[in-house]
Amino acid sequence: MTHWLQEPPPTAGLPLSWRDFVKGSASLEHDLATFTGQIDAQIECSGTAAILVALTTLKRMSIRRNVVIPAYTCPLVPLAILRCGLKPVLCDTKPNHFDLCPESLKAVCDEETLAVISTHLGGRVADIKSTTDIATQVGAYVVEDAAQALGANWQGQAVGTVGDIGCFSLGVGKGLTIYGGGAVVARDKNMRHQLRTTSAELASSKSTWHHIMWEARRLLELAGYYALYRPSGLKLAFGLALRRNLKKNKFIEAAGDDCSADFPLHRVGLLRKTIGASALKRLPDFIANTSKQALRRKSLLSNIPGIIVMDDNIGDVGTWPYFLVLMPTQATRDLALSKLWAARLGVGRLFIHALADYPYLTSAFDSSDTPNASDFAARTLTISNSLWLNEDDFMHICIVLEQSVA
Repeated sequence: MTHWLQEPPPTAGLPLSWRDFVKGSASLEHDLATFTGQIDAQIECSGTAAILVALTTLKRMSIRRNVVIPAYTCPLVPLAILRCGLKPVLCDTKPNHFDLCPESLKAVCDEETLAVISTHLGGRVADIKSTTDIATQVGAYVVEDAAQALGANWQGQAVGTVGDIGCFSLGVGKGLTIYGGGAVVARDKNMRHQLRTTSAELASSKSTWHHIMWEARRLLELAGYYALYRPSGLKLAFGLALRRNLKKNKFIEAAGDDCSADFPLHRVGLLRKTIGASALKRLPDFIANTSKQALRRKSLLSNIPGIIVMDDNIGDVGTWPYFLVLMPTQATRDLALSKLWAARLGVGRLFIHALADYPYLTSAFDSSDTPNASDFAARTLTISNSLWLNEDDFMHICIVLEQSVA
């Protein structure tokens, strides 16, 4: 079992090396564009800010105001939509899945739909073709939320590059991180120009001091990530606060779902971009190593009767920051988590609720009839795919899951 002073992360993020802090001449924009097979990539201060820039841009190009989103996704997505002055519209998910249900999507898309956000959740690849076909029928744009899926592919094409706009997160614990960061890509030249214009205008609304203070804070936090994102540091940086919230039954806070629409907007400095560009060179090998581990461990999890491990469709290749596991019932999920969530094993929950079930979001939606999403939220747990989670601990997790189901 893991030593009591150590703790694996809940998600397999790329650790930083001291070499990443040595100034180089690499360009994160150029290197990310090359990595995703695009002409250009635009760096923002977070994945949420990337979505805000994307939707603000689309809002200026149309009189439509509705944005359709999966009913099970990060609460920051509807908060970003509201901050843009747009209206979030919930679409139920497929049964036993996080992806948009095609029938539900057809029902909520109409002439008022500005965009549909398709989410590649936790590195898993969504059915972007089905979503694009339905959105195209009503003249809506498609925005790919690929927050934790940088490096994943849909039918041989990089995720984030299939729809009109793709958004990635470079936040804490992501495949590639600059602590707080995000990226936006678009195939269309005019769209890229509009995205850059929007980003510049949003940034100019803040004072120079605002940008300096936030960038200084992020640099300090990035240094902390380098120092503490390792088994010997995560107990202090992550585990203590997690277990304190669990003891108080504050599950939303434990999962990091206590979100606010007042998220920061600021420019990302050259130093953090350079650090990110250096780390990006190691990302392909990191994805290959975690994918190799995931392939083996996924088969062990799938052999447990009654549980479903979220996987990709044939021809799609996702990334594996963690396993998203669907238990047979909420009772079996809760029983497993009672033994594993606080046990320093990298087991936890992704999002506590379907979007309509968060107290601070209930007034944001006209309709909250999303039973599949609520059921999915009630039965899921996550298991870290960190290379620091050793074999003995992983097998212990499997035993607990099997006993919980039995």
